[in-house]
Amino acid sequence: MALSYKARRRLSLLVLLIGLPAYVVVAVSLVNWIDRPSILLELAIYVGLGIAWILPLRPIFLGVGQPDPEAGTPKPEASERQQ
Repeated sequence: MALSYKARRRLSLLVLLIGLPAYVVVAVSLVNWIDRPSILLELAIYVGLGIAWILPLRPIFLGVGQPDPEAGTPKPEASERQQ
């Protein structure tokens, strides 16, 4: 089932406002649970977890910053019509 553009925008906003902070708390808790590893291992864990959260959510974020493809072509403004 393909999500509409508006649904993807709303879902991406929900993920960024609620899901990402929750994921950060889980990631920090996970690293603290390991008893403070070496700085390079800790960096590798954070980089890996930072990439891992976006991979399953990539389809939601694709094209969200683009204009709505379902809206059609925008009407020209009044100043553009007179020229």
